[in-house]
Amino acid sequence: MTDGSNAPIEVLLVDDHRAFGESLARLLSDEPDIQVVGITTSGTDGIRLAARLLPHVALVDYQMPEQNGVAVAAEIKRRNPDTMIVILTGSTDDRVLLAAIDAGCSGFLTKDRAAVEIVDAVRKAASGEALISPAMLARLLPKLSRTRRTLGSDLTERELEVLARLARGESNKVVASDLSLSINTIRNYVQSILLKLDAHSKLEAVSTAVREGIIDYPSNR
Repeated sequence: MTDGSNAPIEVLLVDDHRAFGESLARLLSDEPDIQVVGITTSGTDGIRLAARLLPHVALVDYQMPEQNGVAVAAEIKRRNPDTMIVILTGSTDDRVLLAAIDAGCSGFLTKDRAAVEIVDAVRKAASGEALISPAMLARLLPKLSRTRRTLGSDLTERELEVLARLARGESNKVVASDLSLSINTIRNYVQSILLKLDAHSKLEAVSTAVREGIIDYPSNR
């Protein structure tokens, strides 16, 4: 997540199709608030570059020859939890998407929509938003297996309320408006939720909450 300064959002691109990666890099480089700091066709190099460059956002292709993008994403998040990761995929297979959630990714972007949505996706990921439609979230969350441990037992009632709204796919702005709170207050609640659930993204927090039985989906609130 960015630090609130005027510094550009730093982006790393990891895609084994160099021409595709370079075309996305050109689109992003046209934006004054975004800076592409690295581009590679190798998952191994992507992990190494992410550890060295510490980008705000990493765009990682799912289909790569050495190892899939979810494995790459998981290792990047292990080394630098603050890097927000968006999986670029040609597949909407639920197993792929669930694995990406488990790896701590912020969401997904299908390759056929990447050229149109890439700039908005990077900005949303950098600000901590989840890149997943409410319809897709509704489809995936019931498929998560539950563990029902004690994680998240210290969440407050307000945090649980915010968490339930995140599970419905609502943005910080929408939650703030509905609860008549400032967006900064909602951001603080979200950060507290992530800390208490040991999560690195909104999407991971929601999936963890469902797995642990903290919230149900769909919520009746």
